[in-house]
Amino acid sequence: MRKVVSSGQPTIKEIAKKLNISVSTVSRALHDHHSIGLRTKARVKQLAAEMNYERNQTAVYFQQGRTFTIGILLPELSEAFFSSAISGIEDTAYSNDYTVLLGQSHDDEAREKQIIQSMKQHRVDGCIVSIGKNTRNYDHFEMLRQAKIPVVFFDRIPDLPNIHTVSCNLESGTIQAVDFLLKKGHRVIGMINGPEQLVASKERATGYIKALRKHRLKYDPELIVNADLTAAGTSQAMEYLLSLKRKVTAIVTFNDYVAMDAVQYALKQKLEINKDITFVSYANTPVSGYTAFPPAASVEQFPYEQGKAATNMLLSLLSGEHALNEYNNMLMESQLVIHDR
Repeated sequence: MRKVVSSGQPTIKEIAKKLNISVSTVSRALHDHHSIGLRTKARVKQLAAEMNYERNQTAVYFQQGRTFTIGILLPELSEAFFSSAISGIEDTAYSNDYTVLLGQSHDDEAREKQIIQSMKQHRVDGCIVSIGKNTRNYDHFEMLRQAKIPVVFFDRIPDLPNIHTVSCNLESGTIQAVDFLLKKGHRVIGMINGPEQLVASKERATGYIKALRKHRLKYDPELIVNADLTAAGTSQAMEYLLSLKRKVTAIVTFNDYVAMDAVQYALKQKLEINKDITFVSYANTPVSGYTAFPPAASVEQFPYEQGKAATNMLLSLLSGEHALNEYNNMLMESQLVIHDR
């Protein structure tokens, strides 16, 4: 058969006209409908291939009422935790024939709102979100709820009722971290925590207090300082903790990046790491193992698994397996990984 050259993007109407059959027959043949005979299917598919016909995906989306696209909003993809999480999300999404639309808030609330608005306009079927550390207003997520776009929050989750979440048990992880330091002989343990509005910061503080009380030690609120997680903020927190009358010999930091900044400050103060001052942290980031002074221990938060679980939860909502108003809250157990034996 002579190759047919079509001007512009070929349509099923053109295929139908050339074969002198109905448009509905062409459509059914391309979808392998049981009502169409094998000979007709073969003729339609052969001509479609020769014309370089491609399905009008927009029309398919409109017909099915979904775009098979998931919006992903993270604070910083450059952080090892979130890059691992996105791998879990993408692997799970792609294996279920979904694509992802990724945005980074860089911990900026205005940027976060703009990205969410853009994702809504691009008609994503649902969103997976880890909020920025500076986000205090959550109206943009209410906008998604009103548009019936389901959202699953993971790791950094907002302090909101009636939401779907996947997170790691930071309270138990903190208890493990403080227990580790107490067994090492430390009695004055500081904490460089994150911004107060983060649920994760509250969980860390709760675990810290419970660990001390478990060992019948008095909780001193002066030993917990909330910081903005920047290098400058960490330096200010370190200056404060080291200025206290009670000599701090160990510090629990919000994550491994804060721990690395804290180590740099301590070295400038001529302190010997793991002798004058010891650090434990969270996330168990691989890169910290390449530093001269990694934290003595770090709480593993399983980012890949969190991303995978959040995606599976969202897919179950999109498939109708769970009603949008039946809220799912998955809490994964954390694990302290000890580097200083």
